[in-house]
Amino acid sequence: MAAQKPSIPKGTRDFSPIEMVKRNYIFDTIKDVFCNYGYQPIETPAMENLSTLTGKYGDEGDRLLFKILNSGSYLEKVDDATLENKDQAGLTRQISEKGLRYDLTVPFARYVVQHRNDISFPFKRYQIQPVWRADRPQKGRYREFFQCDVDVIGSDSLLNEVELIQILDDVFTKLGIKAIVKLNNRKILAGIAEVIGESHNFGHITVAMDKLDKVGIDKVNEEMLAKGISKEAIDKLQPILSMEGKLKEKFPLLMDILKDSPTGLKGCEETKAVMCHLKDLGINTKFELDLTLARGLDYYTGAIIEVKAVDVAMGSICGGGRYDDLTGVFGLEGVSGVGISFGADRIYDVLMELNGFPEAYQASSKVMFVNFGDEEVKYCLPVIDKLRKASINAELYPDAARMKKQLGWANNKGIPFIVMAGTEEIKNKKFMLKNMNKGEQEQLTEEELIKKLK
Repeated sequence: MAAQKPSIPKGTRDFSPIEMVKRNYIFDTIKDVFCNYGYQPIETPAMENLSTLTGKYGDEGDRLLFKILNSGSYLEKVDDATLENKDQAGLTRQISEKGLRYDLTVPFARYVVQHRNDISFPFKRYQIQPVWRADRPQKGRYREFFQCDVDVIGSDSLLNEVELIQILDDVFTKLGIKAIVKLNNRKILAGIAEVIGESHNFGHITVAMDKLDKVGIDKVNEEMLAKGISKEAIDKLQPILSMEGKLKEKFPLLMDILKDSPTGLKGCEETKAVMCHLKDLGINTKFELDLTLARGLDYYTGAIIEVKAVDVAMGSICGGGRYDDLTGVFGLEGVSGVGISFGADRIYDVLMELNGFPEAYQASSKVMFVNFGDEEVKYCLPVIDKLRKASINAELYPDAARMKKQLGWANNKGIPFIVMAGTEEIKNKKFMLKNMNKGEQEQLTEEELIKKLK
């Protein structure tokens, strides 16, 4: 009987060496920018206690948590009534105490509360790790994926929002991705619901508004009407949904609409202050006020940030915002924070579509030495060692195989340079360097070779 072909769980992926080199380029670029702004790395375990995770993401999030079975004879402690009644929730509580993390934010909140005596506030941290969700796999949605989070907690200052937008501007500039930053504020949204007399329907209004780009204004109005929002309130909302023009034109209009809402006006002032700083800094990335932006409604309390690629049709590639009580669920109240998360998988897809990965990140080695036999290897090994010490990735083909096989192997790995040293080169104390892309080759001394490859 033939052995069954191995496979991996749906919604997970293997990454080839060339894919990993490209992914590491993204992670390294993001990490370098985080460090440049003084953020420090932390890591949290892949698994957390279920009591830490449940109830933090709503019913849908709880359903998508991967649970881990307790060790040993976990069924022995389950009471018969739970099994007879097929009580799924009750059974889960008795056989599973841990789960895989759903995001990096709740573990971060737990970390801050648990280590609060060792942390200097404001605490600036970054975290790049995988998360797991028991979602239905589809294009662009996986059960295991990486998040690249950066947060500052323990400060109310709007300069933190400004700094995070500088960070994302630096990241996308370095990656060569033309992006647009959409900004809004939870307080502005609350103010809008208040002035149209529908504060009690705040959630329904913002969920509908958030779909404006996808479905158009008529469908948004239909959805709000179906959710019980009055025709009068929807009519009052139209000037806001259709508001266009530059920031200096939008803000006076918006502040006039929200003049009877102190909460809404505060949101306007906060957003205006952030945008004034960004204008003074002259960042590369374009930014705009988007009054329909309403991501993470139950989570954010102030600024809301979302980034989209300009040249590729893709969902948001970065997003985040201000939260005033992230740690309150763990007993440490009144600690405000703000953060953003980069979607590494979507950024990868954008760079692939733009052909935006630098050539240096197409291969792990820059040069391969051809193996002609023992004497030639003895001649090449000291030079390979010097190249590596000069931070030039170099390798030697391990076997004295046919030239065609060695060059084919280098070509498959995407190695851009080949070095050959046969009897003639050894006699003249030279090396033959071949550019695999251009087909050109030249004889060089050891010093010239190192200088050329640098």
